[in-house]
Amino acid sequence: MNVVLVGCGAMSRQWLDAARQIDGLAIVGLVDLDAERAKARAREYDLASAVIGTSLDAVLDQTRPDAVFDVVVPAARREVAFSAFAHNCHLLTEKPLADSPENARAIIEAARRAERIHAVVQNRRYVANVRRIRRFLDSGAIGAATSIHADFFVAPHFGGFREEMAHVLLLDMAIHTFDAARYMAAGEPSSVYCQEWEPANSWYRQGSSASAVIDFGSGKVFTYAGSWCADGFRTSWEGSWRIVAERGSLIWDGHDGLKAEVVASGRDGLIDKTQPIDVPPLDPADRIGGHLGIIRDFMHAIETGNEPETRGADNIKSLAMVFGAIESAETGRRVAITAQDEK
Repeated sequence: MNVVLVGCGAMSRQWLDAARQIDGLAIVGLVDLDAERAKARAREYDLASAVIGTSLDAVLDQTRPDAVFDVVVPAARREVAFSAFAHNCHLLTEKPLADSPENARAIIEAARRAERIHAVVQNRRYVANVRRIRRFLDSGAIGAATSIHADFFVAPHFGGFREEMAHVLLLDMAIHTFDAARYMAAGEPSSVYCQEWEPANSWYRQGSSASAVIDFGSGKVFTYAGSWCADGFRTSWEGSWRIVAERGSLIWDGHDGLKAEVVASGRDGLIDKTQPIDVPPLDPADRIGGHLGIIRDFMHAIETGNEPETRGADNIKSLAMVFGAIESAETGRRVAITAQDEK
């Protein structure tokens, strides 16, 4: 599969690190507004034969690839998508899918019209314990999930645009946690209430701390508490989780600590007794590996004609959670979550 990668900033390294591990994948073009940056990536990854350019359309005309890897800033995503589909290319894009609900819907519709595969690098799904939790809950060992709680407290000093952007936590990071929650609990988001604030200790302009309550339907509620400026006792980048179900609970520290308890017979005073229950190991069929796993899944979808797991038409539901939370934070009211349904 021949691929053109557009957007040669820092994130492109993760894509190129993964791509060079895949037999049969060739990066035939690199595109960036800064040609010198694209040339530097070509040298760094020994891509001497790759076509370098500042115009995606021109490089696609010259290389005629099978697919485009989109690693541009979200504001440029719609233009990249339309160019890729106009050149009959499949498209794999960095998260988020788009910078607005309208652009997300437009990109998905363009992919449908072009009959091209379109997927998003929503790589938290490709974490081993996320897969294990989904299988464990699906097994019914502790009953159906009723309450999903995630904490995310990390204090990175990014510098640059993040520290100046609006809704920085929700727009830049929360989609990872939101999508993981939707996947693990098999939730269909229907409404959200969210509040943002800027603590006195923050070095961000706006939206570094947020708390949200999202209705997942079927009696399931997801709560999220997060901060980009919480020094001390930091969580994993995956967050810290507690999932309460009908007959027990599961906790995950975001690292390797994954435990579950199920209700046993009898009570200790007012409290039902519980006992530990094993969470089975990763299933061999589960796809993991972050960017590497998603790129392989994307290639398999192209080869077989099947839809990849992180297809845009599904991922828009997670993106709708983010934009719903932002609207709720701005208006101070509960917001209905709507997304274009899959067809």
